[in-house]
Amino acid sequence: MTEPLALYVHWPFCVSKCPYCDFNSHVRARIDGPRWERALLTELEDEAARLGPRPLGSIFFGGGTPSLMDPATTARIIERARALFPTDSAPEISLEANPTTVEAAKLADFRAAGVERLSIGVQALDDAALTALGRAHGVAEALDAIGNARAIFPRMSFDLIYARPGQTMAGWMAELDRALDLAADHLSLYQLTIEPGTAFHTRHARGDLVLPEDDAAADLFEATNHRLSQAGMPAYEVSNHARPGAECRHNLAYWTYADYAGIGPGAHGRVPTGPGGAREATRRARAPETWLDLVDRQGHGRDEAVVVARARAAEEALMMGLRLDAGIDPAVFARRTGLTLDQVVDRRRLDQAIEGGFVQNRADRLAATPSGRLVLGTLTAHLLADDLDTRFPD
Repeated sequence: MTEPLALYVHWPFCVSKCPYCDFNSHVRARIDGPRWERALLTELEDEAARLGPRPLGSIFFGGGTPSLMDPATTARIIERARALFPTDSAPEISLEANPTTVEAAKLADFRAAGVERLSIGVQALDDAALTALGRAHGVAEALDAIGNARAIFPRMSFDLIYARPGQTMAGWMAELDRALDLAADHLSLYQLTIEPGTAFHTRHARGDLVLPEDDAAADLFEATNHRLSQAGMPAYEVSNHARPGAECRHNLAYWTYADYAGIGPGAHGRVPTGPGGAREATRRARAPETWLDLVDRQGHGRDEAVVVARARAAEEALMMGLRLDAGIDPAVFARRTGLTLDQVVDRRRLDQAIEGGFVQNRADRLAATPSGRLVLGTLTAHLLADDLDTRFPD
């Protein structure tokens, strides 16, 4: 049976650029909505023709700020995607939103368009912190948006950022308790990181922005996991917490290395190509105007499509799978990469990682411990066999 496809739709525009954000987001004084709708639908048609019949597992509207999109455009993309990728079961349809008054006024229209899961970028429940993060809303607007979303959508999540400059353990725990009082069944809790090319990166390099020390950030991470587990919303992924059954199906497709397609500026995909199960990594042009011109000229905005070597696929699948609390299912890993875990992981190093408390074999799954998830990049590199590229170059 053909596995479901996860579809990502990128809307690249924001009201303003947050100083910590390195996503493909842009501020424009004017947006030609009808032209953007035509281009997204054109790319969707092109991708469906390339992939052939597939059941649709999820649609995720991300950005940027997709709640700035006309809800009628959202409705037409959903309708066309469901027609091009028919499925017997209802796909999960998520949309990211910010809690500004303008966007909140459209929530009912997005629900009518077919969105059933809303993810709100709250980022802090403290007005001073929101100002420092460059957000365009205050706590009062965030509370209104959360309340409205809970009344309108069957499923709702919101994001918070912690390990902020000057943040104390007591302050974060109080904020987290308030978030739990407001939450439905899902929370995304991210540690603030300094990304190259952002305004925060410049300020951090000058010494004007100081983050908590690594040990303090690790303490915040561990305390967060403990508090959320106590509340019945354990971490199912490094930064995502949910009540059982409320996990984001779309993001699980990424973390379990399932097939996903992306349309819109800068969107990435991992889709099968040709016989033998090989995968193709696709990427769209990042600049909005460049992407639009490409779609007008050639029917899609792809500027890269390369076959993913098995060694590279295995490395990606290992890194993504170790993010999950449930870990990696060996059978699924082999089916989606063409290699077994025994072929990919150095046994001696695995034993070292288990002995060090970074990894565990649990119920026939390879899983990182909480300590391991704090150092995922280092852990993945440690586990990978040195001769992987040599043994599996294709």
